[in-house]
Amino acid sequence: MSTPAVRPPRRRPDYNTIHAKPLPVSITPYPPLIPHNPLSLLQILYTFFFCRQSCLPSPLYTAKFSEMTRCVHVTDERSMMALWNDGFFGKGSLSRSEPTWLSRRRRELGIIGKDEALTAEEITERRRKERKDFKLERARAEKERIQKQLEEERKATGSTETAASTPTPSVQEKEEGEKDVPVSEHVEVAKASVQPPQPKTELVDVENLEHLQLTPEEAFFLAFGLGCLQVLDGTNKPISSTALFTLFRRWSHFPPLPDHMPLQPDDTFILSYVIYHHFRSLGWVVRPGVKFGVDYLLYNRGPVFSHAEFGIVILPSYSHPSWSAVDESRKKAARKPWHWLHCVNRVSAQVKKTIILVYVDVPPPEEVEKGLPVKELLKKYRVREFSLRRFVVSRNRD
Repeated sequence: MSTPAVRPPRRRPDYNTIHAKPLPVSITPYPPLIPHNPLSLLQILYTFFFCRQSCLPSPLYTAKFSEMTRCVHVTDERSMMALWNDGFFGKGSLSRSEPTWLSRRRRELGIIGKDEALTAEEITERRRKERKDFKLERARAEKERIQKQLEEERKATGSTETAASTPTPSVQEKEEGEKDVPVSEHVEVAKASVQPPQPKTELVDVENLEHLQLTPEEAFFLAFGLGCLQVLDGTNKPISSTALFTLFRRWSHFPPLPDHMPLQPDDTFILSYVIYHHFRSLGWVVRPGVKFGVDYLLYNRGPVFSHAEFGIVILPSYSHPSWSAVDESRKKAARKPWHWLHCVNRVSAQVKKTIILVYVDVPPPEEVEKGLPVKELLKKYRVREFSLRRFVVSRNRD
């Protein structure tokens, strides 16, 4: 009976070194203060007055806003990897999350080795293939064991009637029994042996056709919150934070609001950005959560370290007295039915995530003036969090 081959464990990348920085900014830490050493205080003062300018983040990366995709595109390869490695910002346009299309394409063309610099998609695909091969090998070994046991039983009885009652499988039965075992590998080997040797071609590097897609919330956090991103317009001129804020607010509607229409304090972008900025400032890695029916997912350190622990659902709250005179249609649109809540909670409970209902207190329109700075405008919004967990009898017995 053949046993499955045991392969050595594959070495994983050093994610602690690759994702050492939580944000794509360079920060110079202050020297430690030693009470019994007065010179340490002089070092702190020197760093504060003379080295402070180097600590301020400067616009290092550039991007462009795409009206077709309604997101911000980063095309420079160095900027793409820096934004992903330092904070997990964006998503590759031709990848699941990390921009790895170029590595996968080079491996297909034979430019890099088969096991060199494996991407997350390739590791997942290989792991699934190994699991499938292991199950097939286990089923084949179990079938051989049963046949061997039946043969031993026939020899022990020594009865010809038993041998006649259990005839050997015919060719048709063998073919029917072998349908469960894929033979694609054997066919590929046979075809490869018949084909003539291919002429050697010169390896030419491929052009990277992938770009990094940033959501409007991610792009504005990098541009306004951190100051490390410049968003360019169609004429390659940088867009200011105020103009970028207005641009994202208008494009958060479908169709986009024209310039002559006034903006509302409960725009989709401003509510989403308030929540995004809130949890990013608390140290969480915020990623889109449409896969699980929520607005955002919260990771402790990042997707490569662990699964998301919480799912965020954004709910606008019109608790200010000025909203009482407004039409009830706005408040009714913000309400969610009970069956919707149960569905979202059930999906999150199946993947062991906790739902957090985040209520955003929307200020009245008279408090949100047209020329108000972005920083002062964001201060008028309040965030309230409520944790919600589904009671499962098999898990919550105590």
